Amino acid sequence: MADGSDTTLTVDQTAEQAPDGLVAGIKSFAAGHGGAKAVIEYVGKRGARIVLVGSDGVWADQFADGTDVARQACAQAGVDVENAWERELMDQMRPSNDLWRSMARRTMAR
Repeated sequence: MADGSDTTLTVDQTAEQAPDGLVAGIKSFAAGHGGAKAVIEYVGKRGARIVLVGSDGVWADQFADGTDVARQACAQAGVDVENAWERELMDQMRPSNDLWRSMARRTMAR
């Protein structure tokens, strides 16, 4: 059988391209915080949440249309994606004072 025959199985590479704004946002965060790691969480119809944890402990999130788009955006931005929330990554996170205040208000409002 000759190479490239019509019986050769090929995979369609029509994956959705990661938006430039998403890639730029991830790159900007990583550059501003001495590098970053990401955890991608599936959030149903909305798509995927990319939680970015900077080397300095600051964290932020971005949203993508799907987990495949989120992984592609992280790859294009040069940010490593963790498979799960490992203890070392969670220990690295440092919540801001504003976040602590907002969590306290929610608890006290109940």
